[in-house]
Amino acid sequence: MFSIWEQETVLAPVDVAIAGGGFAGFWTAFHLRRRYPKARIALLEKELLPMGASTRNAGFACFGSLGELVADEAELGTEGMQRLVEIRYKGLRQIEKWFEPKCIDLDWCGGYELFPPGSVSKEKLEHDLDHINSTLKDITGKRRSFRNATGRIHRFRFGGTEHMVFNRLEGALHSGKLAALLLRTLQATGVQWMPGVAVTGFVEKNDTVEIQTAAGFQLNARNLVVANNTAAASLLPGISVTPARGQVLLTSPINDLRWSGTFHADEGYYYFRNLGNRVLLGGARNKAFDAERTDERVTTSLIQDELERFLDEVVLPGKKNTYSIEHRWSGIMGMGEEKGPVVRAVRPNVFAAVALGGIGVAVAPEAGKRISKMIQL
Repeated sequence: MFSIWEQETVLAPVDVAIAGGGFAGFWTAFHLRRRYPKARIALLEKELLPMGASTRNAGFACFGSLGELVADEAELGTEGMQRLVEIRYKGLRQIEKWFEPKCIDLDWCGGYELFPPGSVSKEKLEHDLDHINSTLKDITGKRRSFRNATGRIHRFRFGGTEHMVFNRLEGALHSGKLAALLLRTLQATGVQWMPGVAVTGFVEKNDTVEIQTAAGFQLNARNLVVANNTAAASLLPGISVTPARGQVLLTSPINDLRWSGTFHADEGYYYFRNLGNRVLLGGARNKAFDAERTDERVTTSLIQDELERFLDEVVLPGKKNTYSIEHRWSGIMGMGEEKGPVVRAVRPNVFAAVALGGIGVAVAPEAGKRISKMIQL
């Protein structure tokens, strides 16, 4: 039984309940608060921390490497690829607009992509550069988002790399600091933060959504936004979200690290960056797609061994005995049936912002903005 004080404050009806306290939920609440300054908004997060992918990623501020976008265009068509880039690029610009870069360690250092020998000819690479640059011009406003940077390979001392491309519009950030700053900002505006509360179901009654929770109480809301990939599978049967585990490792400090920035390889399936003078490396999910379609937050020897091989042969050739692996972790991404995110009204008062495709840092700000415009209070 709850007291009258609890029923009239913490458990009082809200205008919008958001199931999911990761970036998708945070940015939805952020834009809702801007549109509706007096609305009652509650953020329900099943964990004590947002432990999906929001604070367990590699801290990239990116919208897609050249190789990834070429593959996306082949699969989705030009307009489909452009839609992906647009929501990501707009999301990155929002982060820059709303928060001081120094508060979240945001550094527009640029992003590189490594191509191994024989993967692409010089002629094909130049064609792809010209084509993708032209295709993205109206989105980025830049004539040349990508450029050939093969001449820098020797300076960086990478192994197993024949070509390299540079994208000056990408960078890195501290995703933990971004999540913490978003949460502080929301709480300061009166958004109710409810950690440790899992949404287990809901019933629509007239103009109200009656939300059931594993915490033993119900919450009435005028609108429900599902922004949690795991919850979407049970709450929204018509939406398919497949978990995808991303594994990461972090080295000890490395003397004479010759490069800084963010880097991709193999259509974005491998990604690494410097964290000071340490190397943060993640990916290799394409080596075991079936095994990595899981929501278990553990690391595996198969993927970690592959990451160490890539680290030794490509990122830090000849330095194997000069560093150790200090930290390993994994995060769970959400993938939809299509590569783009699921951002839409499911029913008149129920909305979905899920399946951000492993690039939620960039997608979530724009996804949250679009959801906020769908909700009428």
